[in-house]
Amino acid sequence: MSEPRPRVSRAEQRRNTEARILAEAKRLFADTGYEQTTIRAVATAAGVNAGLVMHYFGSKEELFLRATARTSADEPAGGTPAELTEQLLSTLAASLAEEPVASLAVMRSMLTHPGASRAAAENAARYSESLREAIPGDDAGVRAATISAIMIGLVVSRHLLKFDDLRDAPPEQIVELLRPCLRSLTRADG
Repeated sequence: MSEPRPRVSRAEQRRNTEARILAEAKRLFADTGYEQTTIRAVATAAGVNAGLVMHYFGSKEELFLRATARTSADEPAGGTPAELTEQLLSTLAASLAEEPVASLAVMRSMLTHPGASRAAAENAARYSESLREAIPGDDAGVRAATISAIMIGLVVSRHLLKFDDLRDAPPEQIVELLRPCLRSLTRADG
């Protein structure tokens, strides 16, 4: 005889449904972009009615914004240039190992959807600013922007463009190849 499952409250059911909708929206926006993703497709993937998606999120635009929202955990913590370099490499390794669906959704959509374009620009600016604060020197802004471009380029090339050599390379190999470059850009080597 199996044990009875604990009863789930209505509030918990709502949170679970909302999380399931967001997870499917992230995946669909990453796979097909903003323009090709429909509320109906998200609802079907999440196993709910399209009206429920609208009830929770109000519009496709709001669903996209929520599905692709960055958190403060996405930002580098800073520290010394050497510590920053290792944080960046760790973040990159994770992004290469597992598809960062929220980021990919923005990247796939940024050339065709103004909201995605704004989100990408704002995210990149915040990220670069947090890097800039940890990099010494007058050219910290250029160095931070270069680091951001490298990170974005690698993720796009591996997960969206699927360049054979980058797609198939172990994340650790890519990180090791990039380590001297990032140490130079962050001035970790003095």
